[in-house]
Amino acid sequence: MKAAVSTRYGPPDVVQIQDVEKPVPKDNEILIDIRAASVNPLDWHFMRGDVRLLTGVLAPKHKVLGAEVAGRVEAIGKDVKQFQPGDEVFGGLSGKGMGGFAEYACSVEERLALKPPAISFEEAAAVTVAALTALQGLRDKGRIQPGQKVLVDGASGGVGTFAIQLAKSFGAEVTAVCSTRNVDTARSIGADHVIDYTHEDFTQSGQRYDLIFAANAYHSIFDYRRALNQDGICVVAGSGSLRIILQVLLLGPLLSLIGRRKVRFFITKMIKKDLVLLSDLLAAGKVVPVIDRRYSLRDVSEGLRYLEEGHAQGKVVITVKN
Repeated sequence: MKAAVSTRYGPPDVVQIQDVEKPVPKDNEILIDIRAASVNPLDWHFMRGDVRLLTGVLAPKHKVLGAEVAGRVEAIGKDVKQFQPGDEVFGGLSGKGMGGFAEYACSVEERLALKPPAISFEEAAAVTVAALTALQGLRDKGRIQPGQKVLVDGASGGVGTFAIQLAKSFGAEVTAVCSTRNVDTARSIGADHVIDYTHEDFTQSGQRYDLIFAANAYHSIFDYRRALNQDGICVVAGSGSLRIILQVLLLGPLLSLIGRRKVRFFITKMIKKDLVLLSDLLAAGKVVPVIDRRYSLRDVSEGLRYLEEGHAQGKVVITVKN
């Protein structure tokens, strides 16, 4: 089969299309005929070797990137109960190697859900990581409630576009923070208010929010706390400035002991029931993936390059097979 392979760390050019062995599912695994995959910041961090303790010190242990896919079930192991060959599915891949930038990959039942029939493979591939991050950040860490004033910082990226829609589905009044070119997109997917950060700094406006969801955290922890109500919560997702993330990790627990304002960092978990919930929201049209660009499998390196530049409006998708 064809796969996008990287045998060394470096820029997107290290990713090359090669012929590799087609995987064989274990007893508890599902072999997926991949139709589409999605590019995430984690992919280019792995490509660059930013987390070598996880991926291999000198060279990548796992040579095919791609954490989330959509496709058809090709074959199943003898212990698989929930899916059958021919089922259309979406979700995440099992194991540290991931392997979604390829024609086939294996996963386990707990990381997959049925794709709604009306949703394309490209749309389904765009959902898993970004939408799970938004859902778990708002619901579990942010404890979102109907009627709350919620601000989404970094509202134009993959996580941010889902966060706007999910916050609205929870009944919140949503303010989106983005650049000028993304203002119309934020409004079109449900934002009640939009702040153009090139003209206004929300942390200096005097407005207070019940919940701030930092999809891309570039303000200091002190700025975020200042923009919270007395019982407000700021949730910082696992992207944005490394300096700010370290600040939240180190100072967040301490500052949360002072007063009632909380600042929390979290990492997304692949949870089956949340995937099923997202599938239902997709089918009902309450969540619509925003796809910026589509690339073919042979152009994976260009998709990685574009996402790494940091200007994507929504998700970047790889169409593996039409």
